[in-house]
Parts: sequence; C-alpha cells; structure tokens
Amino acid sequence: MPSHQPSTDTLDAQYMTRALGLARLGLNTTSPNPRVGCVLVVDDEVIGEGFHVAAGGPHAEINALNSVTSANRSRIRGATAYVTLEPCSHHGRTGPCCEALATAGVDRVVFGCEDANPSVSGRGLAYLRSKGIAVAGPVLEAEAAALNPGFNARMCGQRPYVRVKLAMSLDGRTAMASGESQWITGSAARAQVQALRARSCAVISGHSTVALDQARLNVRADQLPASTAQMPAGHPVYSGVRQPLRVVLDGQGGLTGQEPLFQTPGPILWVTGHGPAIERENVDLLALPGQSGRVNLPALLQALAQRQCNEVLVEAGPTLAGQFVAQGLVDELIVFMAPVLMGSAARPLLQLPIETMAGKHHLQITDIRAVGSDWQITAKPQGAGSTGAQ
Repeated sequence: MPSHQPSTDTLDAQYMTRALGLARLGLNTTSPNPRVGCVLVVDDEVIGEGFHVAAGGPHAEINALNSVTSANRSRIRGATAYVTLEPCSHHGRTGPCCEALATAGVDRVVFGCEDANPSVSGRGLAYLRSKGIAVAGPVLEAEAAALNPGFNARMCGQRPYVRVKLAMSLDGRTAMASGESQWITGSAARAQVQALRARSCAVISGHSTVALDQARLNVRADQLPASTAQMPAGHPVYSGVRQPLRVVLDGQGGLTGQEPLFQTPGPILWVTGHGPAIERENVDLLALPGQSGRVNLPALLQALAQRQCNEVLVEAGPTLAGQFVAQGLVDELIVFMAPVLMGSAARPLLQLPIETMAGKHHLQITDIRAVGSDWQITAKPQGAGSTGAQ
C-alpha cells in the first residue's frame, strides 16, 4: 500500500490554492522557518485558516485550528486540512503539528509538498497515517515548493538560495566609466528591489558599492510596493518590516567603517579576505580568505547557511556579481532593464572570463514583466558551456 496518493480532485487544488495564498502572507517574516498556509474544510465550507507568521510563533496548522469559532469547534472532527507543507513532526520551539491535527480529530490531510529536511521528511505524514488519518498529495507540488526556495536549498544543500539583482541599460551597461550609476531605472523598479530585500535574510554587497555608491542596503518601508507593504498588515503578530543582515565583502580591507551603511541601524556582517576588520559596535567580523585577496564566496554561503539564512540577495557591481556567476553560485538572476542607452565607454553588466562561444552561460528565462517604464527579467543559470536544452 503506497504511503500517499496524488490527488486529482479539483476541490483539493482549489483549497490548496487558497492555502498557498495564505502562506505568501508570511513572505517577509517566517525565516528561518518555511512559509506555510493551512485551510480547514468541512462539507465544502472553510471553517478555519491560518499561516505561519514568524519563527517561535504558532505554525500555520495551529493558527488555522485556533481560528475556528466556538460554533464550529465540533466540526473539526471529520474536517480536511489543506497544508502547503508536510505537517512538522519534531519538537522545537512549538509542538509537532501532525500531533495537533490528530488530536483535533481531522479526518484527512492534503499536503502540497514534503518537508525538504532529509532528517524529518515523510515523518509527519507517517504519523498521520498511523493515527488512521487519510493522507493525499502532493497537490500543486511545484507551486508549494516554490514558496520556500531558500529553506529547501539550506535543508538539501547547506547553502542559501542566491539571487543576484542587476540593473542595466538597453545596451547592457550598468554604470558610467566614472562609476556613476544612480539612477538607471525608475522608481517602480527600485520599489521592487525593496521588495526583494524585504524577503531576503541577507543582502550581500562589495567594497565599491558600499564606498562609492554609499549604499545602505536596508529595507525602506515607505518605498515598498503597496501590495508587499500591506500583505501581513493588521495581523496581531506582525511587527513591521524586518531588516536583513547586511553583508559587506571587503577583500582588501579598504572600508573605514564610516560609510553610510555602518551608520544605518540593522545587523551587519563585515567580511574580509585577509584578517579582522576594524571592530565596531553591532558589527560582526568574519575573515574568509580566498584567492588573490578576495573573499571565499562558497565559504561565505556556508557561513550564512549556518546563520540560518534562507534567501540572500546580491547587490553588487560587475566584478563581484560576475564572481558569483562564474563560480556557479547563482540560483536566480533578476535584471531590471531601462529604456536608455549609456554608450560603449560605460561599464558592462558583468565581468566574466569568457573567451569562446563554447564557454557562454545559458539562461532559462522564467519571467518577463513591465515595471513602470522598465522591464524586469528573471532568469536561472543553466551552466557554462551547456546546450541550453535543459
């Protein structure tokens, strides 16, 4: 007898879609935990629903159970629970959700995808079955997994999910020869960058961006797109915008600690390639020497995973961004393209050591959309020298 069967019920897909929408309400707040939504249904009627808001707080299943009114409490027995992620089975800061569902008396559990953590994957489903609860799924598995690319990457590969954000002109330039780059894109595109920062556990940048562009790399709530700013608004547990860890790579030790980034509130990790940086209050120091005085990027990602970072955003110039791409450390490129021309003397988008067509990097474009007067292109690297037929 198989452990669980994929569901083909259109109602299952309908309610799972609703649960996915709930999970997205925790987009900016749940890490290091995954984003999860839950819907409780009896006789084609939703009697409870919830989503996970923040680590240490109730999980989605508990919030859904707690949302059921006193008039409907008795109806939980016999209900179907739609959960975007396999109910947890471990004792952490909160109790196991699989046990809570069983104790509440649900009759059936439909899940979106299994837990990516190999040490616990499948255990929650096995517990439910052991209690006589019917288990169906996965339902909308790709959509459910897409909610948590960083959590999945950290559980399976011991590294965070890496996005590289780039802004360029129509002729592929990212800054003038002098280094001037503010602003290539319009305000709508810059608001999307704020949204990317808000969902990220860490934002990585380099010496030049911090020193020359005077980048602060923080999330500015007043500049977030309206849809992002209002998602969890009014929820009793939601406490506003959470600032990501700002990671500045200073391979040659050129920063003084007086740059605007260091004067802006929020956690900072100052990473050098040679030895300790200047000690400052509220700044963590880390030495990760790599080749030619640069920072060891794979070691950096491992260190961020150990700090429980799920998703990281790289906002850097063509040299550092190119290093991430060249070393195969990028999961997703997000390129904002402005309808302007900057000329042949301007700086290129990336510094990549490619000399032949065989070495070109293939990309799979997953999304293109207009953002104000600019275009936002999302692409996933397919590997240098690949055929692009993946």
